[in-house]
Amino acid sequence: MYENIKFEIKENVGIITLNRQKVLNSFNFEMANDVISALNKCKEPSIRAVVFTGSGRGFCAGQDLEEATRKGGPSIEEIVEHTYNPIVTLIRALEKPVIGAVNGIAAGAGANLALICDITFASESSTFIQSFSNIGLVPDSGGTYTLPRLIGMQRATAMMFLGNKVTAKEAEELGMIYKVVADEELETKAFEFASKLATRPTVGLALTKKALNASYTNSLSEQLNLEKDLQAIAAKTEDHKESLTAFFEKRKPVYQGK
Repeated sequence: MYENIKFEIKENVGIITLNRQKVLNSFNFEMANDVISALNKCKEPSIRAVVFTGSGRGFCAGQDLEEATRKGGPSIEEIVEHTYNPIVTLIRALEKPVIGAVNGIAAGAGANLALICDITFASESSTFIQSFSNIGLVPDSGGTYTLPRLIGMQRATAMMFLGNKVTAKEAEELGMIYKVVADEELETKAFEFASKLATRPTVGLALTKKALNASYTNSLSEQLNLEKDLQAIAAKTEDHKESLTAFFEKRKPVYQGK
């Protein structure tokens, strides 16, 4: 179906795998279109969690510079507007967990797409590079928004100014990512985690994600009111009713994601 990515659905988990291995899965317009299409497919109710990963030696090396420098090709503004902003927006708005699984290098926009996921795993040999300053550009794909909130303004600024490599272990210690796993276990661990989330109360998770998104800009008073409103919605879901029934029947709940 897709030329630049792999997409499959397994046990209610949508798996999006970047697949331009010869260029370390760097983005061009065509791959962006494929990813956007796959993320939209992941809105289907039967898909209750998503894994976002790469094939081959790298997760994503960022932008394909051949496209960015080609005579008559798209401008930087057009690339950001067409490729990165829509993908970031879709990942954050998707009403289910998105699990990043970083294999190998995650550079530039690739690093920031990994960090925009809800929960990110990385293989031991993977590295993160805010490489924009190395070619005189500015971080995009939400990097200047996400990274300071994950590791603090001072560290984020230094990382972006220097454009130096950050190992997976360092990223975990800094709080950039959730967990480092052995290279050979990345695919399995990320899928197992997503598969577990796919059996959880999906609507409740989506509402939690909505609250977390809003917490970046809300005051405490606004956040408290939002939590109240979202809690009222969650209390009316079938999954909440199932959890109460299971509690009184002393059994494990079976959530349907409704």
